[in-house]
Amino acid sequence: MEQKLNDILQQINYPSDLRKLPVEQLPEVCEAVRRFIIEQVSAHPGHFASSLGAVEITVALHYVYNTPEDRLVWDVGHQAYAHKVLTGRRDRFATLRQKDGLRGFPFPTESEYDTFAAGHASNSISAALGMAVADHLSEVNRKVVAIIGDASISGGLAFEGLNNASSQPNDLLIVLNDNKMAIDKNVGALYHYLTRLSTSQRYNQLRYRAYRTLRKHRMMSDRLRRSIIRFTNAVKSLFSHRQNIFEGLDIRYFGPIDGHDVIKLVSVLQKIKDMKGPKLLHVCTIKGKGFEPAEHESLDEETSSLWHAPGKFNPETGELIKEDNSGSPLPPKFQQVFGHTLVELATADKRIIGITPAMPSGSSMNLMMERFPARAFDVGIAEEHAVTFSGGLAKEGKVPFCAIYSSFMQRAMDEVIHDVALMNLHVVFCLDRAGLVGADGPTHHGAFDIAFFRVIPNMAVASPINEHWLRRLMYTAAEKYDGPIMLRYPRGRGELVDWKCPLEEVPVGKGYCLREGNGDTAILSFGPIGNEAARTIELSGADVAHYDMVFCKPLDVDLLTQVFAKFKRIITIEDGVRDGGFGSAVLEEASRQGFRGTVIRLGIPDEFIEQGTCTELYRQCGIDAASIAEVIKS
Repeated sequence: MEQKLNDILQQINYPSDLRKLPVEQLPEVCEAVRRFIIEQVSAHPGHFASSLGAVEITVALHYVYNTPEDRLVWDVGHQAYAHKVLTGRRDRFATLRQKDGLRGFPFPTESEYDTFAAGHASNSISAALGMAVADHLSEVNRKVVAIIGDASISGGLAFEGLNNASSQPNDLLIVLNDNKMAIDKNVGALYHYLTRLSTSQRYNQLRYRAYRTLRKHRMMSDRLRRSIIRFTNAVKSLFSHRQNIFEGLDIRYFGPIDGHDVIKLVSVLQKIKDMKGPKLLHVCTIKGKGFEPAEHESLDEETSSLWHAPGKFNPETGELIKEDNSGSPLPPKFQQVFGHTLVELATADKRIIGITPAMPSGSSMNLMMERFPARAFDVGIAEEHAVTFSGGLAKEGKVPFCAIYSSFMQRAMDEVIHDVALMNLHVVFCLDRAGLVGADGPTHHGAFDIAFFRVIPNMAVASPINEHWLRRLMYTAAEKYDGPIMLRYPRGRGELVDWKCPLEEVPVGKGYCLREGNGDTAILSFGPIGNEAARTIELSGADVAHYDMVFCKPLDVDLLTQVFAKFKRIITIEDGVRDGGFGSAVLEEASRQGFRGTVIRLGIPDEFIEQGTCTELYRQCGIDAASIAEVIKS
């Protein structure tokens, strides 16, 4: 059996090969693809459970549609591994998420089958609608499909796309992959609506026959189509005893159907493929389908995130392979320190509230949710709402800690400015995954937050060099500061095994000297990247001074005045974009003070950085120890 499945997969290099097979063979194709993903991801870690759940959807779409001429637009990309396997990338799959290897998400420069960039949730409907309208305007006859899942339908951008879909001439199909799970458990009214939604098969058959009759007699004008949809909404309510939210937006709704019955999927897609106007096919799937440990855990709300991106594991037993088997204690992850410290602060101060957009376990906000469930909120994939919700809480005297991944915060910068900073509200923004994050690549690097936040009036911007400083900054932000403040910290582990320390106030806008130097060079670092600089100095033996600035805004102008007077050459180091970031802030102050020496800025260059290990990417960007040493020598 194993060899047979392997032989089937070897026959399929591209979707054109898939379409040569009889439909009865597609279940075997799905099984072969699923086993391939399990084998590969167990050794080359990536996003696992979502892609297993979308195998049949992927096979059916490529079987029915003439890809790449017809457009498939994937949302998020967590669910697109089967898509990569079937579109000429099977032989390179072992390079997934490695430097110069396959991306973890669809991207147009990697394959003509990847029609649009995926990585951040909820963009597929708007992008696919744009493509469909462009085809209509250009009189190009091809199909466009958006595949949205993992709760991305709850994102604000998805609703904007849905709202606009019926107002433009298009034949867009939206496939809603409803696996009842995002990364953590789903929240919000739409999730509960989808779990209850049912439709009448008799009704759909009746309306479809009416549609075909009208089309046959060329009676289906756009105006008439809309009138029929509105009229049949009322009819459908009688069958299903509820109004359908999608048809309320003039989008034809089909489903829900079993998303793991590939033959049924093919049949339904073939029937609705040529229907005019926007359509939505509601497909029910199981996240982790076909791999029992992932399938079981995905159905348990308490462990639903375990198999989202599990790292290496044994494909036979499902046993996770630990990242370190030395037996030595490891420092905690920064987000774990954040979570435990937030609970500690909230225990002492009832004003403190926790907010996160769909990332409670990833940000460790789940610790606050367990300890104080009435004071911690997962608002779903809704960064803009998370920020403005925090602003509303702060306006009424609460102290919200709004924990968002740095790259996802980009979606809510208007709200940060308009709904928080403009009113000088006391919101603590905690930006996890700041800086280069490694294998997730350019859609997830937290490269821009320093440059974004430091230009906003009323905003303070700080970054801890280690776990102790994170705890002190959190305490200061909550209890000793009154206004908006952003704290940024990286993905992964810190420096200190013994991470607990007293909660002490940090002077806002003050840096400190880590190492005195008698030469002509001083290093100014911002955040944990300062540890890389400290290792460089120690290993090289260079007589270089080193200052941890702690705050990018407000800058410690008094400290900078002393540094400018003592040293001829200043090297700034940051794990963020070089242009417009911390180094630029220092350079601006040097210009104001008439500094006549040299300021050398090290950081992420003006380009999007691809995936790789953080060590590889630091080297590429010139912010690793060896590169810093070369700059000191030059």
